Amino acid sequence: MSNKILIVDDEPHIRLLLEQTFEEFADNGVEILTSGNGEEALEIIKTERPAIIYLDATMPGMNGYDVCNIVKNDLKLENVYIVMLTARGQELDKQRSVMAGADLYMTKPFNPDAIIQKTSEVLGIRL
Repeated sequence: MSNKILIVDDEPHIRLLLEQTFEEFADNGVEILTSGNGEEALEIIKTERPAIIYLDATMPGMNGYDVCNIVKNDLKLENVYIVMLTARGQELDKQRSVMAGADLYMTKPFNPDAIIQKTSEVLGIRL
């Protein structure tokens, strides 16, 4: 399994916040990749095979649900752990995430400690 984290969000400040959250992982040799849109994210996923993806649900163009669906159901990358991040916490959004194949659903604003804990678990790295 790769030691790569992919952050996908169309909001630059959210990408930066997550990158800062993952600084300790970067210090431990984990590569942090970022993307501002779904199309670019798919190309990165195909070539880099990140272990875990933090994926914004609502983006212009290809949204996070579409990216997740392609990764899990079309490309069949079961070993890629996908966390859907969304500002919308409705039950319908959670169901859409599950149907697309997401492994976890988190609402924004997110708890950095919860993100670090989940990432440690998926990557098998103790900080």
